[in-house]
Amino acid sequence: MKRFSIIATIAATALGASAAWAGPENFTTGPLIEAYGAVAPVENQMPIPDGTVFQIAFDISTPAEVGELNRQLVSAARFLNMHAAAGIDPENMHLAMVIHGGAVQDVSNGSHFTPGVEPANADLVATLIDHGVKIYVCGQSAAYHDVNAEDLLPGVTMALSAMTAHALLQQDGYTLNPF
Repeated sequence: MKRFSIIATIAATALGASAAWAGPENFTTGPLIEAYGAVAPVENQMPIPDGTVFQIAFDISTPAEVGELNRQLVSAARFLNMHAAAGIDPENMHLAMVIHGGAVQDVSNGSHFTPGVEPANADLVATLIDHGVKIYVCGQSAAYHDVNAEDLLPGVTMALSAMTAHALLQQDGYTLNPF
């Protein structure tokens, strides 16, 4: 863990020192998730206190285009990458995604919606779960879209509703991160 802190401090210092407004080419992935969640260095004028613990719930209802990644799911990877690069210990980042509406298809078995098509978000969802992100599906939206718990990607949990999931997460100290 100490090695990570030293690397994160060096990375954050380098990122802060080299922050320039040069456009999309400044966005890179990592340090936690290499395949997703590109971020750019910025000159942060809002210090993040040492020991900060994030408990963030994301609300996702907009589905991705068929075969595309859900941008809001990618945002979870961005959150983890940008804060790790800023020196936040990954153990202090607790994220939950509450999926409802048409976005249910983005965390479901792809063949359920489009026979023969692999789910575009399967690797992203697995990667997020591997990094401790909890993903809950609104049972009411799932029922509307004829999705059963068995149709969900591995590690995704069915909740009674999105409203219920958010209420329980809020009671556990999670704050809602708007998109």
